[in-house]
Amino acid sequence: MTKRTTAEPVLSTRALNRATLDRQLLLRRSPMSAMAAVEHLVGLQAQEVKPPYYALAARLEGFTPEDLSGRLADRSAVRMVTMRSTIHLHSAEDGLTLRPLVQPARDREINYFRKGLVGVDLDRLAALSRELVEAEPRTMKQLRETLGAEWPDADPQSLAVAARCKLPLVQVTPRGLWGRGAQVSLTTVEHWLGRPAEPAASADATVLRYLAAFGPASVKDMQTWSGLTRMRPAFERLRPGLLVFRDENGVELFDLPDAPRPDEDT
Repeated sequence: MTKRTTAEPVLSTRALNRATLDRQLLLRRSPMSAMAAVEHLVGLQAQEVKPPYYALAARLEGFTPEDLSGRLADRSAVRMVTMRSTIHLHSAEDGLTLRPLVQPARDREINYFRKGLVGVDLDRLAALSRELVEAEPRTMKQLRETLGAEWPDADPQSLAVAARCKLPLVQVTPRGLWGRGAQVSLTTVEHWLGRPAEPAASADATVLRYLAAFGPASVKDMQTWSGLTRMRPAFERLRPGLLVFRDENGVELFDLPDAPRPDEDT
């Protein structure tokens, strides 16, 4: 991050903390619905089943587990790998559009497994894996076994991870439902939702959503959150319509003009 002395307003660490808490719906409980909150927050980290429920219970007025569990059951919400190669809970629409946005990061992830993928045609691997999981949801163990039989000289775990990276896989219910235990079984988001693939969300639109939920923030902050690189061009395109601040270390921060920035004594 380039640092330079300017007349841009400086936001104290506490002021930034108050702003983030407000954007994250943590200064006061919100009357938002569960799905409105999930979309506002651009998803909830969901490596385990219960944290999304706790996250919404801490943020929303009158929240009950069924408010979220019901949305997973009716498939208006999905659990899938998106930002930072981490399971997130998203609205169905975000699952369809954010996953292709972060595909470059998933492609880079495959590079960590190249030694176990020597001689593997990744396009063929993706096509075969899609056939398998759309025929019926599969566990990672089942993918390792089936793909390992197809490529006996490759590492089975690397094959399964590559399939997860190449395809937009969701964890099917009952995994994720409140009070229900189930192993992770996977199918494609398109098959699960009965909807065709959609174009990736634009970088510019995602920056604006990120700032609404996490701002004020730097380019590096957004890249760390998303797992993407080279996001500065999007910020530069948006700069004329954004406010610019500095933190106490001189790092440039961007924000939406009409976003809440509570007094630091809040």
